[in-house]
Amino acid sequence: MKKTFVYGALALAGLLVAPVAPALAKKAPPVASLDTDNDGTVDVNEANKSAEALFTKLDKDNDGTIEPKELQGRLSKKEFKAADPDNDGTLSKDEYLAVVGKLFKEADGDNEGTLDDKEFASKQGKALLRVVR
Repeated sequence: MKKTFVYGALALAGLLVAPVAPALAKKAPPVASLDTDNDGTVDVNEANKSAEALFTKLDKDNDGTIEPKELQGRLSKKEFKAADPDNDGTLSKDEYLAVVGKLFKEADGDNEGTLDDKEFASKQGKALLRVVR
């Protein structure tokens, strides 16, 4: 009887924690989740690497481009239009990475070429995070 109670309690605890786990994972500081060379900052290459992985994940139909619906609200209509210079209604990986580069530069307030958690906390840093993770 005691084993059944313990197993039941553990199962219930697992059910209660499971929905919270993904939310906790997203709360990791940006530098910790993007800093692949572990130098305490994120450079444009690290941001691009993460953005490329996200691009691949978002490209649900695997056609090499992202349509507005595939972006899942990561860019406003105005931002999308500005990022689509050929006006074909999609973003290629190069066009998407151009957005990342622009947002990275805007978030780099001290112009050091790297971002720290403080810079990611800015409005520009938060806009960059939407397109890299």
